Amino acid sequence: MTENLVRKYNIPGPRYTSYPTVPYWDEKHFSIDLWQQSVKRSFDESNDTEGISIYIHLPFCESLCTFCACHKRITKQHQVESSYIEAVIKEWEMYLLLFQKKPKIKELHLGGGTPTFFSPENLNLLLQHIFSKSLIAENPEFSFEGHPNNTTYKHLETLYKLGFRRVSFGVQDYDLKVQKTINRLQPFENVARVTHWARELGYRSISHDLVFGLPFQNWETMKETMHKTNLLHPDRIAFYSYAHVPWIKGVGQRGFDENDLPLPEVKRSLYENGKSFLEEIGYVEIGMDHFSLPTDDLFMSLKQKKLHRNFMGYSSSSTQLMIGLGMSAISDSWYAFSQNDKSVESYTQLVENNQLPAVRGHLLNTEDLVIRRHILNLMCQLYTSWEDKKMQLPEMTEIVQRLKEMESDGLIHLEKNRIQVSEKGRPFVRNIAMAFDLRMIRHQPETRVFSMTV
Repeated sequence: MTENLVRKYNIPGPRYTSYPTVPYWDEKHFSIDLWQQSVKRSFDESNDTEGISIYIHLPFCESLCTFCACHKRITKQHQVESSYIEAVIKEWEMYLLLFQKKPKIKELHLGGGTPTFFSPENLNLLLQHIFSKSLIAENPEFSFEGHPNNTTYKHLETLYKLGFRRVSFGVQDYDLKVQKTINRLQPFENVARVTHWARELGYRSISHDLVFGLPFQNWETMKETMHKTNLLHPDRIAFYSYAHVPWIKGVGQRGFDENDLPLPEVKRSLYENGKSFLEEIGYVEIGMDHFSLPTDDLFMSLKQKKLHRNFMGYSSSSTQLMIGLGMSAISDSWYAFSQNDKSVESYTQLVENNQLPAVRGHLLNTEDLVIRRHILNLMCQLYTSWEDKKMQLPEMTEIVQRLKEMESDGLIHLEKNRIQVSEKGRPFVRNIAMAFDLRMIRHQPETRVFSMTV
């Protein structure tokens, strides 16, 4: 990749875990009543065939990682677990009232925060309650995020018995200087221990999260991280670009001097070198920032054109309805989005008052649904087509015109009514998707909203 292309296309842009992206939600026309109607519609259309997905946000962490952009609450007081779980259970009960029959759970993910902040006993209590009033789909996809420093054998064993077969461990980087800077001290031995435990118990997909673009990173130190990762050879590797958004996340992401961050060209070279290393040892690039072994479900779903992307990232299966439970959790009925209150206290109070805690959202119109499909195609298959009239928009001529320059730069192959992202264009897939993002094109943000694309 040339430095000129990096400079040209390294602009603020969405990661497209949804369309429209959250800053462009039309909140004025959103209401709890309309949200509930969209949930009922989606449930009735899809529960019997594919089931539903559940995302549970468990926000507590014992310490603040200064690279983190997640919604979290820092505390060492574990008595907060019980009241929070009670609130999540009560929120789930409110959703159950909307359904005419038992939901069939196809996917379930525990995210955070640090899900393994919660004791195995409390996680078991929460999940047993959810499962007691549900059906489990055939070949469910249950996963959770584990912190290598506090994930115990009991955590892994408890969740395995509940049907979890995928676990993701946040590694970020093994270099001590980088770890100290981002306040994430964790020895390789801790990651090795939990990885071996997970394999011993029978988890079929173990993922390690690595981040490039962190302060003081360079290829010599990152190469050591890659070598150590190869020693454990996880089934999946999420190789994320550090999203530096301190104007949104405040003090947490200003725990270091911004001059310590790699320059854009250096940051991109970290990814290119890392990608080459991973491919040499048998991994295949999946979508954006993800790699998997050919034996993993993520690779299989790519080949079968079933790869999906949502607020939880890439998934090897998809459901039309995803219910988000917990503080800040986002739900998706396909026809609408909603997000819960971002404060633990406000979220809990709303639930205790028998109110769904969704405080913002967006109802997708016909245009949104078409653009959403195009962007999903690009992010998951690196391809989209508007040969079908249902996939056409009145603005297609303008969209194609925006793509012309990317075609000249070799990022895409543009044919009549279709585009294919080239190998050269993979790093710029966010930029390519932005050509379809009519909401952002019509209303350019007055202040910086997104992280840099490259």
